[in-house]
Amino acid sequence: MAYNLLKGKKGIIFGALDEKSIAWKTAQRCKAEGAELVLTNAPIALRMGTINKLAEEVNAPVIPADVTSEADVTNLFEKTMEHFNGGVDFVLHSIGMSINVRKNIPYTENNLEFTHKGLDISAVSLHRVLQAAMKLDAINEWGSVVALTYIAAQRVFPNYNDMADGKAMLESIARNFGYYYGVQKKVRVNTISQSPTLTTAGSGVKGIDGFINFAEKMSPLGNANADNCADYCVTMFSDLTKMVTMQNLFHDGGFSYTGVTPEVIESMSKE
Repeated sequence: MAYNLLKGKKGIIFGALDEKSIAWKTAQRCKAEGAELVLTNAPIALRMGTINKLAEEVNAPVIPADVTSEADVTNLFEKTMEHFNGGVDFVLHSIGMSINVRKNIPYTENNLEFTHKGLDISAVSLHRVLQAAMKLDAINEWGSVVALTYIAAQRVFPNYNDMADGKAMLESIARNFGYYYGVQKKVRVNTISQSPTLTTAGSGVKGIDGFINFAEKMSPLGNANADNCADYCVTMFSDLTKMVTMQNLFHDGGFSYTGVTPEVIESMSKE
């Protein structure tokens, strides 16, 4: 069911790779709620994924952008503003990558060059995006920016590796820019801490099935899936959440505030 929550609004969706992507689902929901979109991803991701299929479905241009490149990000906003003949009302940052995770390098033995690259893509990219947007006045007054994160930013999850460091930095950048952009133009910046979700990127984390099963047993409402997250993103882009900013919003079925459940106790008990 659609409610026209984003009627007349325009936005940029970063990170749609394939149909498993939260960004993909969010683009579909935004379109259904009346938004006009621009899609973007890194050139290599565009070659690997199927974003052109999504672009056709939601009637959106695809503008390549390497988020580690200031020039690419600036070009993205300039081309987007040309396309819309003005600024945007919302931005979804759904970007994350760890070479250490891909190569199964233990956290305590991380290749720090890989770590730096991962932090740049997963976290510093949000700073780069918001910095460019602010310089170009690319986000309209009362606009909304959402970045996707995970509770490993606050707790230790073995095998999530240096992605946890990236998410912690991402959340800090969102808080800080939320202050400055809020003062300057009432733009709100938040992070959504999503349940573990079996996206193409998430499947690269060793033991992801265990993460998902454990979270399901720990969450009173069960895990939030990609479609649920897309719905939440829509509410954050809408005018119904105009006074919410600088928050890390847990979207995890109650996992984040549950100490233990009978299901988990039972699974750990010896017969």
